[in-house]
Amino acid sequence: MLKSVLEYFNLHLLPEAEAAAEETQAQLRLAVAVLLIEIAESDFERAPEEKSAILNSIKTQFGLESEAAQTLMDLAEQEHRHSTDYFQFTTLINKNYSYEQKIQVIESLWRVAFADLQLHHYEEHVIRRLADLIHVSHRDFISAKHRVISG
Repeated sequence: MLKSVLEYFNLHLLPEAEAAAEETQAQLRLAVAVLLIEIAESDFERAPEEKSAILNSIKTQFGLESEAAQTLMDLAEQEHRHSTDYFQFTTLINKNYSYEQKIQVIESLWRVAFADLQLHHYEEHVIRRLADLIHVSHRDFISAKHRVISG
């Protein structure tokens, strides 16, 4: 009896759970990529260095190859064009990321903001707002900024 229950679980329920987990991870990657693009465009111009910083963040943070990172960035640009707020992205991050992962997101946002060697006050404002929305403390927001500045 137990063997048949385990077989049923392995054949039917486990693949569904794995598929759902994989879908959530894909949505999280997209959410973070959209926020990275938001920072790059918050000063109304996207420098080539910012695009490179976004791709590097995507590759590093998610362990993706260049082609997959570019595909994710393309999808994120489409999603960014059609989004009207941050709610869907920050809610997903809040539900699924640990505090440490949220700090990594904030550091990635700072890397994009500093990629062109100019920090526009709009970029800083958006990062501060996103840090608040994903419940990262002001102290950790500032610490992440200083870590990125110091290299």
